[in-house]
Amino acid sequence: MTRASHTEGVTLSKEGLPGWLDPVVHAVETVEPLQLSRFLPPKNGAGRQSAVLVLFGEGERGPELLLMERASSLRSHAGQPSFPGGALDPEDGDPKGDGPLRAALREAEEETGLDPRGVQLFGVLPKLYIPVSGFVVTPVLGWWREPSPVGVVDPNETARVFTVPVADLTDPDNRATTVHPSGYRGPAFLVESALVWGFTAGIIDRLLHFAGWERPWDREKQVPLDWRA
Repeated sequence: MTRASHTEGVTLSKEGLPGWLDPVVHAVETVEPLQLSRFLPPKNGAGRQSAVLVLFGEGERGPELLLMERASSLRSHAGQPSFPGGALDPEDGDPKGDGPLRAALREAEEETGLDPRGVQLFGVLPKLYIPVSGFVVTPVLGWWREPSPVGVVDPNETARVFTVPVADLTDPDNRATTVHPSGYRGPAFLVESALVWGFTAGIIDRLLHFAGWERPWDREKQVPLDWRA
């Protein structure tokens, strides 16, 4: 099967999802853009359309999320943990239609090797904006209904691929606030020998909050970010 055929006919479906995802589904259906981020897409349409796959699976320790760590040699967001994803390609289709769904699955396949046929997409969050890179990002949520092996496909782009139990993300001991030299402050997670911060941590933070999974944590606990970050 060709790469393109893996993502043909993509649709959103909530049928057959595990019950523990119900709060996430509700959050996706009710959250407003400004409840996710103060950075929203420019009204003049500027920005490069992109998508990320927020993929929930079920591991040995219960619900988990799929993340990857970007290669340290990349020009933007080097070394940062992130969701699989990237810019829309022409073959992905309409950016205002199902283009982001195809892009999220295609990029996830290219970056982690997962089989998109085992992923059930069930929701889309409002488009958000990353000022530093000019990307307009659509977070696409999925259920890893039929898990497939994942790993680094191209070491020039990806340093590693890993899953993080939701239990670790909600553990107050693993939470902190990052402080960037620019003055930016935001949520962070210290999990799987990685510091998850920035856009990815912001999405995780808001999903945990609106799904009712968040536990009280010390917001005064700070982690300084290197100036190169």
